[in-house]
Amino acid sequence: MIVIAHLSDIHIGGSPDSTDRANAAMRYLDSLPYDFDQVLVTGDIADHGTVEEYEAAAKVLSSRHPVLAGPGNHDVRERFRRVLLGEPPHAGPINQVRRTAAAVYAMCDSSIPGENAGHLDDETITWLEGVVESADRPVFVAFHHPPVILHSPPADGIRLHRHERLAELVAGHPNVAAVLVGHAHMAAVTTFAGRPLLAAPGVISTLKLPWEGGTSFADCLDYDLPPSIAFHVLDDEGRMTTYHRVIQ
Repeated sequence: MIVIAHLSDIHIGGSPDSTDRANAAMRYLDSLPYDFDQVLVTGDIADHGTVEEYEAAAKVLSSRHPVLAGPGNHDVRERFRRVLLGEPPHAGPINQVRRTAAAVYAMCDSSIPGENAGHLDDETITWLEGVVESADRPVFVAFHHPPVILHSPPADGIRLHRHERLAELVAGHPNVAAVLVGHAHMAAVTTFAGRPLLAAPGVISTLKLPWEGGTSFADCLDYDLPPSIAFHVLDDEGRMTTYHRVIQ
């Protein structure tokens, strides 16, 4: 059995209590008696992409669990690389792979610098093909932007576009266990290319759905609801189960 903790959209610097909310989520994970195979953070680590925000995020995401974080549309690749990864700054996609004894985690960069919508460019898809084809264990494909409609107009307008190559790749490789995303600031479970598509709830805020009064980002981001995280379980029969936990 593989258990993954999944959080997203911590947006350090995006609200007065953004660091406190992210710290609460990470403290909760560190307090648990279980050792997760991986903690995945699917984007929007910083709100403005400043060095100071990434320095604060590095402290927040320090954990006894292995943590793999990728960029979102609010992140700045050069500073993300320099501060969080200790790499020389450059503007190319930040694609990372983490291999454990149980699974392979491919964290793709779906951001488009200067834009809110997402796309996996040819470089990233080619890289992902290599990761998936060489894997001899379940692969979890993770990135920021959902590639499907989630029935939230604000989120759907800036989702992942031009996803045909990704869909072909996922559908053609049975070892892809699930696709994990963020960006929507709400927990959602659906399918993509015949695989589970699992969106993490937001840590900094929760996006209200249209029937809750959410029709634009200006009126549907709720900063008063507590942060939430997801747990994804892949059992020995290949079945995925997702749980959500509200952090009080």
